[in-house]
Amino acid sequence: MNVLIIPEDFRKDQYMLKPIIEAMLNSLERRASVRVCQNPLLGGIDQALNWDRIASVIDQYKYRTDLFLLCVDRDNVQTRRQTLDNIERQAANVLANEKMLLAENAWQEIEVWVLAGHNMPAGWSWTDIRTERDPKERYFLPFAEQRGLLDEPGQGRKTLADEAARRYTRIRQRCPEVADLENRIP
Repeated sequence: MNVLIIPEDFRKDQYMLKPIIEAMLNSLERRASVRVCQNPLLGGIDQALNWDRIASVIDQYKYRTDLFLLCVDRDNVQTRRQTLDNIERQAANVLANEKMLLAENAWQEIEVWVLAGHNMPAGWSWTDIRTERDPKERYFLPFAEQRGLLDEPGQGRKTLADEAARRYTRIRQRCPEVADLENRIP
């Protein structure tokens, strides 16, 4: 299976999404080649939720991709899931039967998926992390700083995501949207 992850902006998200999605596919016992879409650069959530932009990515990669995974932040937007459902429906209309696009939003940010695979510092509550509107600034970056990783690729995202992916079951348990995405993969 050839998988293309479509992030809202690959420059940092690639470091988190690739190892987590690879771990997900390994847990499903799927042999897969996983790539992150870097061309075109979707420079943020507005472009990642724009059907014309997603359609152009599909058109560019449809001959080399079996499964497209659009992964974005929820950013506390209550209607984000409905927007993603609409993109999935539109993609189903243009993709051949054996190909598909699945879309998922991290609650609230993809950095939370990474944190889910780690033991949190004393005084941090998983419930607080999941309900925080800005968990990247409030929890992820301080965690990366505590670990001395801010100068590494993606401000520690690579190292922390690689470590978290080795505990994928924990990510799946702590982040229901990850389990939902996994369950929808054919």
